[in-house]
Amino acid sequence: MTREVPGGAPTGAPASPTPLLEMRGIEKYYGPVHALTEVEFAVRAGEVMGLVGDNGAGKSTLIKTISGVGPADAGEIRFAGELVRVRNPQHAAALGVAAVYQDLALCDNLDVVGNLFLNREERRWGRRGLLDEVAMEEQARRLLESLSIGGLPDVRREVATMSGGQRQSVAITRALLGEAKLVILDEPTAALGVVQTEQVLQLVRRLRDRGLGVVLVSHNLADVFTVADRITVLRLGRNAGTFPAEPAFRQEVVAAITGVTGDLAPTGSEDADS
Repeated sequence: MTREVPGGAPTGAPASPTPLLEMRGIEKYYGPVHALTEVEFAVRAGEVMGLVGDNGAGKSTLIKTISGVGPADAGEIRFAGELVRVRNPQHAAALGVAAVYQDLALCDNLDVVGNLFLNREERRWGRRGLLDEVAMEEQARRLLESLSIGGLPDVRREVATMSGGQRQSVAITRALLGEAKLVILDEPTAALGVVQTEQVLQLVRRLRDRGLGVVLVSHNLADVFTVADRITVLRLGRNAGTFPAEPAFRQEVVAAITGVTGDLAPTGSEDADS
C-alpha cells in the first residue's frame, strides 16, 4: 500500500488536483516472476514526479506499463480521468504519453531537424510530395526557443558532434512534437557533467511550467530532490511511499528505498524485476 505524505506543492505552474495519470492495483508478471504487485502511481499535469528505487525495484517495469512497451497484466489505468487500456506504444502516444529512454534513440548521422522529424516529416504536397525543409527547420527553431534551451548548436548540425546535454535536449524536444501531455524521462542526467546536468534539469522545469506531467526516473537523489515536486519510491515491486521532494523528507525517502526502518520494512518478493 502506498504511504502518502501530504505536502510537496509544485514550485512552477500549479499542478492540477486531478491526476493526469492514475494507476491502481497494477500487476505485472514475466513468466513466474511477479515484477509489480498492487502498485499505485499518480502524476498530475504541471507536476514532476520522481520515481526512485534500488536496482530490481520495478521502476523500469512500471514505466514500460505506462508507455505500452510492457502492458500491465492487471489493474486500472486512468488518463485524464478516462479509463484506458495501454496496449502498445502507439496507443500510449495517441493518449499523449512520450518516453525518452536512457539510450535516447537518436540517429548520429542526422542533424537536429532530421532527428526531430524522423518518421513525421512535413511535405509540401501530401504524403508523396517533397520534404518541406524550410517548414521543419522553422518549427524546430520555434520549439527549441519556446523551451529556452541554451547552448544548442545550429539545427542543421549532426547530433554526433553534440555534447551529452545537447543530445538529451534534442531527444526531449522530439518527444514534444507529438502533442505530449505526459513525458517519461529515464535517467536523463546519467553520465552528464555538472553544467550539462543543470541544463537538463532546467529543461525539466520548463516542461512542468508548460503544464505537462513529468515522470523523472533516476538513481541520482540530488537531481530528483532538486527538480521534483513529489517522489514515489518502489521497493521489490511494491509501493514504499510517496513523499514531498523537500529536504526534510530525504532520510525517509532513503529509508523507503533501503527498507531499513520498521514501518518501511520490505514487503515484496525478492524476485521483482527492475
